[in-house]
Amino acid sequence: MDTRIWDMREQIAPQELEEIKSILQEDGLIVIPTETVYGLGGNALSDVATQKIYEAKGRPSDNPLIVHIHNTKQLKDIVSNLPEKVERLMEAFWPGPISFILPLQKGYLCERVSGGLDSIAVRMPSHNVGRRILEHVDLPIAAPSANLSGRPSPTQFEHAYEDLNGRVEGIVNGDRSEEGLESTVLDCTSFPYYIARPGAITRTMIEAIIPNSIRGESQMKNGQPIAPGMKYKHYAPDTPVTVITQLNRKVKDAEKWSDVVFAVPDSLRDYLPESSHFISLCEDETDIKTANQRLYQILHHLDTNDNYYRAYVYGFDKEIAAEAFMNRLLKAANYDIVTGDHL
Repeated sequence: MDTRIWDMREQIAPQELEEIKSILQEDGLIVIPTETVYGLGGNALSDVATQKIYEAKGRPSDNPLIVHIHNTKQLKDIVSNLPEKVERLMEAFWPGPISFILPLQKGYLCERVSGGLDSIAVRMPSHNVGRRILEHVDLPIAAPSANLSGRPSPTQFEHAYEDLNGRVEGIVNGDRSEEGLESTVLDCTSFPYYIARPGAITRTMIEAIIPNSIRGESQMKNGQPIAPGMKYKHYAPDTPVTVITQLNRKVKDAEKWSDVVFAVPDSLRDYLPESSHFISLCEDETDIKTANQRLYQILHHLDTNDNYYRAYVYGFDKEIAAEAFMNRLLKAANYDIVTGDHL
C-alpha cells in the first residue's frame, strides 16, 4: 500500500482536508496528530474501517478503542447517558488530554469499536491540526495510538511513519505532541469514578472540580480491559529496559557499562559511570512534565542505536504528578526495577 504524506506543520490546505475526508469516508485509515500522541484514525461508524485499525496495529480485538469528536453535540448519538458531573468535567478539561468512559448508545457506532462492551470512551483533542481534521471530516473517529501493538506510542511523525508506512492510507505530519503520553481515561459508568489509565489530567485536578469523585480499585469486566493499556503488553522497545530508583551515589565505573545507556535527570548525571551512555530525561527530579514529553522519544531512540545493550530509565518516587509516567515506564520495563545502591 502506498501511504500518502501531508505536512501540516506550517499550514493546512483545504484540498488536503478534502483528501483526508474522502479517505476516511471510504473506510481508509489516517494517522492524525493530537496533543497526547499520534492516533491511527478510522471511521467509528464503519465495521470495515475499525477492523482495519486492529489489523494495521496487530491489536487484540477485545482492546477497546477511543472515539474522538470535535463537538459535544456529537455525544447525543454516541452515549446513552451524560451525567451532570461529567458535563462539568468536560467543561473544565475539554478540549484536552482526557477520555471519558460512558454508557454506549447502541446502534450508532459499529460494534467493534467498543470491543463488545456496553460502554465507550470518548475524547475531544486540543491539537490544532487534529481538531481541524475532525471538524472538517465531521465523523466520530476511532483512534488508538499510531504504532504497532505493544510498541512505544508515537509522539512525532517519524515514529508513526516507521511503524505504519505501507499499512495505512495516509499520515499527517503535525509536529511533536505537546503532552507526550496518552490521555487520562476516566471510567464514568458509575460513581465514584475510576481512573482506568492515568494521564496529564490527574486525580487532584479532577477532584478540584468534583470533590471525592475518584475510587481506587482496578477494574476489568469479565477479564476484558475497559480502556487501552490495562491488559496487554504496551510501550516496550526491543532494547531491554530497567527502571532505576534511588540514584543518590556514584555508580562505580566498569567495562560492563560501555554498552549501557542511562536516561536520567540532568541533575543526576554525575552519579553515572563514565563509560556509560547518557540521555537527558529532564532537568531535575521535579521536572516531570519534560519527562512525560521525552519518554516515548527515548524508548524509540533505544532501538535505533546499536551501541545500547540495555537501558536504565529513572523512576520517580510515587506521587500523583508522576503516576502517568510511571504507569508507562513500568510496563515498558516489564516491572523490572533496581535501586542505585544495587548497581
